[in-house]
Amino acid sequence: MTVYDVPINELILKAAEELEKMSDMTPPSWADFVKTGVHKERAPTQNNWWYIRAASVLLKIKKNGPIGVSKLRTKYGGKKNRGHKPEKFFRASGNILRKILQQLEKSGLAKKAEKGIHKGRMITPQGAKLLGKAAEEIMKEKKIVIPKKSTTELAVEFPVKKKKAKKKKTTKKRTRKKATKKKTKKKAAKKKEEAPAEKKELKPADEV
Repeated sequence: MTVYDVPINELILKAAEELEKMSDMTPPSWADFVKTGVHKERAPTQNNWWYIRAASVLLKIKKNGPIGVSKLRTKYGGKKNRGHKPEKFFRASGNILRKILQQLEKSGLAKKAEKGIHKGRMITPQGAKLLGKAAEEIMKEKKIVIPKKSTTELAVEFPVKKKKAKKKKTTKKRTRKKATKKKTKKKAAKKKEEAPAEKKELKPADEV
């Protein structure tokens, strides 16, 4: 069972309920009236929006970790309505995401890590357990059953391609050479037939 077997929206809401129970995940005082980014017109209307965003960030860390504030800003960004001007993409607020990452790290759900070139936060076993528990509860409520994989494998017969007999490659150059050789031989034979037999001239003997 994984987090991919249940609807993502329901998983985030269920994980947000679990995060509300933790003391380290309390939202700051300015969370009631702040916007989540420049592209937004108003502040969030939901009372528990901080926990929903934290649950969403935790899921992003599980899927794309290690991940930092910069990449998360682009993921949670959006287009801003600028009136008569064309819409423009703006990144989300970095302060909100930074505070959430710090809280997740403090509560033991995420940790700092490096993986090759990438640096950022990665999910801990405790964080993976929280998401797994939320997914399990949703599966019980929705009565979702995952089909088991069949242990017996069917033998698949692939058609065997017969190898074609390789033909000897005769290039144009080779054929031309052969034709010219035959012509020269014929010409030489004709000349021998037409030419009279030459008599050998005897040299006079030396006088004594």
